[in-house]
Amino acid sequence: MNYVRFPNLWDLKIPVNRVAFEIFGIEVLWYGIIISIAFVTAVFLGMRNRERFGIKEEQILDIVLLGAPSGIIGARLFYVIFSWDEFGGDILKIINIRTGGLAIYGGLIGAVLSSYIYCKIKKVDFLNLLDLGGPYFLLAQAIGRWGNFTNNEAFGTNTNLPWGMTSEIIKRRIELSGIPGMDPDLPVHPTFLYESLWSFAAFLFLMWYRKKYKVKGELFFLYMILYGAGRFWIEGLRIDSLYIGPFRVSQLLAISFVVVFGVIFIIRRKKYGVVSR
Repeated sequence: MNYVRFPNLWDLKIPVNRVAFEIFGIEVLWYGIIISIAFVTAVFLGMRNRERFGIKEEQILDIVLLGAPSGIIGARLFYVIFSWDEFGGDILKIINIRTGGLAIYGGLIGAVLSSYIYCKIKKVDFLNLLDLGGPYFLLAQAIGRWGNFTNNEAFGTNTNLPWGMTSEIIKRRIELSGIPGMDPDLPVHPTFLYESLWSFAAFLFLMWYRKKYKVKGELFFLYMILYGAGRFWIEGLRIDSLYIGPFRVSQLLAISFVVVFGVIFIIRRKKYGVVSR
């Protein structure tokens, strides 16, 4: 059994096993279970609130059936493209997502693109769909990040803060990373937790804002702005970022989305701010 320790928090120890159980000799991982719970929760809440956005039940189901595989493929492709040396062209390694390696931004891009195509073909209001999904994307991300905890991944640099964590797996990952200045014997930032809390707080804000917003698309634009702002800061603490040259890919995307959707938000508020949905 692997234990995640919090040395500066009364030396708290939490037993963490990445394997939940086995079926016919096949390991079922907590990561997959948690991601599934996050996905089902988002879909369930979307189904319950679809009517106020003019989306039909069968349309939600169609979009889920298209968006789920598109999101997984997009998340995996994003990771593989920016970690090509890790796979060396090995197709079996590329398609084996059980080993980890799914990028949230890639998943978002894949799911949104497939949904856009569906909406164009079926004449569904795309902005209304995005507004319906935006808050629940955040909730799903808040839940899903705990899958990283069970894998002992998505952590940051060394820290002496009370909630700094460590484990034997984390120590090995640091040693294998060879990152200068990282001490495997010191606790690290639980960046998965930071992102989970940030996403949940942003979700609560959007649920409050949803009661009064007037311009279509605002909820999704705010989702991209709020998540991007948090991700930009949190990504700077992580040691497992994907890079383009000296730049972290997720930070570049995060700040780009904050700026782009911030401008769109302001322009649309000025243009349609007095028009009710």
